[in-house]
Amino acid sequence: MQKRGFNIDSLALIFSFIIVAQLLSYIVTQGTFERVPFADNPDRLMVVAGTYEPVAAEESIVLPPWHFLFGITKGLESAQDIIFLIFIVGGVIEVLRRTGAIDAALHGAVDKLGHSPWILILGCFAMFSLGSFTIGMGEEYVPLIPIIVTMSLAMRMDGVVAMGMVWIPYGIGWGCAGINPFGVLIAQNIAGVPLTSGWGFRLVMMLAFLALAFHHLYRYARKVQNDPTQSLVADVDYSSGFEPPQDIRMTGARTAVLVVLLLGIVLFVYGAARFGWYISELNAVFFGIGLAGAVIARMSPGETSKTFLEGAAKMAAPALIVGFARAIAVVLEDGQIIDSIVHAIAGLLEGMPADVSAIGMLIVQSICNFFIPSGSGQAFVTMPIMSPLATLTGVPQQTAVLAFQFGDGFANMIVPTNALIVGALALGKVPYAAWVRFVGPLMLKILLLAAAFLVFSVHFGDAVGLY
Repeated sequence: MQKRGFNIDSLALIFSFIIVAQLLSYIVTQGTFERVPFADNPDRLMVVAGTYEPVAAEESIVLPPWHFLFGITKGLESAQDIIFLIFIVGGVIEVLRRTGAIDAALHGAVDKLGHSPWILILGCFAMFSLGSFTIGMGEEYVPLIPIIVTMSLAMRMDGVVAMGMVWIPYGIGWGCAGINPFGVLIAQNIAGVPLTSGWGFRLVMMLAFLALAFHHLYRYARKVQNDPTQSLVADVDYSSGFEPPQDIRMTGARTAVLVVLLLGIVLFVYGAARFGWYISELNAVFFGIGLAGAVIARMSPGETSKTFLEGAAKMAAPALIVGFARAIAVVLEDGQIIDSIVHAIAGLLEGMPADVSAIGMLIVQSICNFFIPSGSGQAFVTMPIMSPLATLTGVPQQTAVLAFQFGDGFANMIVPTNALIVGALALGKVPYAAWVRFVGPLMLKILLLAAAFLVFSVHFGDAVGLY
């Protein structure tokens, strides 16, 4: 098949960013903020606004030329929870697929939705955006990528559409979150506004962003269905890993396996919301689902073990890419320049009018998300700076929180330092450059709408219940 355009290998691109991060450590002035324990979570350190100071000469660090190699190993170590999640869930999904339950359900759905891709897209948008809007789901979506890609291919769409059905609502859900404990609640707490306040207006904004995104994705999906050569991944070989099996009958045993899978997912969602479960518990739940599925399908221990290892082995590339992506931030941290970068770009907003300052905060937060892709991590670093800055420029505190959310959530869809995105793209065989070509124009539309909402919130936030 003829290749379309130029696609940069994801791992090579991320590796180049690691090198750039080290080079920046020789150019950018090293500096740090003072940090204190956060009242509601003493394990997390919060930046103290106005305490930035350049590092003293005797405390400055010059990274050796080979430090990026250590950064990669430290990045793999730092991202080990996500890496092992990918390995474990990949193995379990392979076991479930071997039972035939997942493929039987997928092809049953395709038979009913084959001529209505908009129903599938809407369903994914609703499910994934609400998961991020409420309890900050994201890692939980990674295991579903092969399933969504398989459905897209069966409906004559492509891997880009599959990625869009998952990661666009993920980013929008984070960006407009109403009660996400890893983002908006931390930012609101730091800004001193009531927790969960304004969630209704945030929900309305989320629907507006989803409508904009649906138009962008659905138009591309229809174009690919009508002419497969228009696909941004027309040169990617999807003949292996996503091929349909011979037997797709839905039997009683397969139905039972699906029930176990559904109950396991519901159990984890409940545990995350009620008891604060996270990746370790997710891994345990999936282990239980895999074992139960193997027992129901009467798979022997040897066959189960072999199948699990085969599935985990397929996850090697996505898992390694996640570790390499984390290495970018590790090198910036080791070079003591992350705080300097945040301080410099935040300083550009001082003295600006409220409307301009609010939009500037969105730009600053979006840039900061490249260096600090963790939502909670970014909140602890930038909000203590943005909150007093908002007071100085006449920007309401809720608008500052909203700018943080928009910058953190929307940028999550495209920044290569987001381990979830680059890992999922590798899992779905979508080159990063192809993803940028698709989602880049959508990001511009979303940021324009976000800027309009920020200006609106400055003047009318009180009237719509944002405060």
